[in-house]
Amino acid sequence: MDYSFRLANQQDLPAIVAIYNSTVASREVTADTEPVSVESRQAWFDHHNPERRPLWVVEQDGAILGWLSYSDFYGRPAYAGTAELSIYLHEDARGKGLGRYLLGQAIDHAPAIGVHTLLGFVFGHNQPSLKLFDAFGFERWANMPRVATLDGIERDLVILGKRVA
Repeated sequence: MDYSFRLANQQDLPAIVAIYNSTVASREVTADTEPVSVESRQAWFDHHNPERRPLWVVEQDGAILGWLSYSDFYGRPAYAGTAELSIYLHEDARGKGLGRYLLGQAIDHAPAIGVHTLLGFVFGHNQPSLKLFDAFGFERWANMPRVATLDGIERDLVILGKRVA
């Protein structure tokens, strides 16, 4: 597929939020249980910057199909070389290799922004995401049993990690 990615801009935020919200009902991808608003995601959006914690959108033929963000891990200076990755895809783009494309780009780009360790926080029942990270050599560094409750069902959180530099 012919994808391109670029830094997200303010005009992309509604599409980013719509893609995020499309995952809420599945109870497989996010711990949010209700859709979020564009306004509620503004501070999160503003926290990203190209030099250290970029937020990218991926496009095909001008349409935003997904996004990827690097986020701070734990927010303390000693962890500056570690970033959490988040990948969210439009419903029509799932299962077509776009996640592989984005994760590969994120791994390749990490050293250029001073990141030596990447993390993924994935629900234990989210098999597609676990398989994606496994395919890129991420290891299971932690299993946090039953830390989330979604519709009355307790769910595990798996922390996946990979040293990239």
